[in-house]
Amino acid sequence: MTSLIYGRPPAVFDPPGDAVQTSPLIPGSASFDDMAEGSADAVAMLAPPGALERRAVLAQALHVLKPGGRLDVMAPKDKGGSRLGKELKAWGLEIGETAKAHHRRCQVIRPERIEGLDAAIAAGALQRVEGLDAWSRPGVFAWDRIDRGTTVMAAHLPPLKGAGADLGCGFGALSTVVLRSPAVTSLRLIDIDRRAVEAARRNVEDPRAAFDWADVRMMEESGDLDFVVTNPPFHDGGAEDRRLGQAFIRKAAGLLGKGGALWLVANRHLPYEAELNAAFKRARVVVEADGYKLFEAGK
Repeated sequence: MTSLIYGRPPAVFDPPGDAVQTSPLIPGSASFDDMAEGSADAVAMLAPPGALERRAVLAQALHVLKPGGRLDVMAPKDKGGSRLGKELKAWGLEIGETAKAHHRRCQVIRPERIEGLDAAIAAGALQRVEGLDAWSRPGVFAWDRIDRGTTVMAAHLPPLKGAGADLGCGFGALSTVVLRSPAVTSLRLIDIDRRAVEAARRNVEDPRAAFDWADVRMMEESGDLDFVVTNPPFHDGGAEDRRLGQAFIRKAAGLLGKGGALWLVANRHLPYEAELNAAFKRARVVVEADGYKLFEAGK
């Protein structure tokens, strides 16, 4: 029996322990994108909060299920759970719906035929985004725009040189700016989201670029880079978590060699000064603009 799981459903729902993980946010996982139609017997899923992303992932799960296979999907009520039943019924499916632990849970037995899956899958696939002039897809951070933090850093970042890394690279917008400097010899683009790394590969066609699908917090600290740029995440599962940015700061310090520089942009309200001062010899605010602070810190 082939059993798949997407994300990390709460333990209260007794998720299968031996299922193959398929979440793009867990490095090393398998991908629905690579799975044949009707190849799985069961899928358990913690559905993502974004509407386009959620519909696409639900459609992919139903696509890979065999007729008669079971989809068991749940989400917090305030993060898409209240809409799960309606979204599944829109494909003509019969569902069993329950509520537990502030989640909605829907269970579906896949029928022989389902109309409309292809359109939902296509809407959530890697695509050239109109007006962005870049490849991206729903679920990637700021998937259809250049976020304001990146815009602030791009406007004030000096030409860099040597070997560097972009921690939490997204679809590669900031890396594109960094690589405009001919003095940059190499750049590692690193993100925990497989979809972001795939998009960045399409957007950053430069022989100096290398790509890693990895959790920045778990990376080995080489201690030899000349620079690090980052617009670090500060949400985990939809809730603000300042520890993410703090972990990125500590990791950047470990990746940099003596004299190396960190360039970090963050929302103005995030208190990263103490972490920067603890991890680096010096740190300063370069500019405050549009609700963001741009820091430069040196080893």
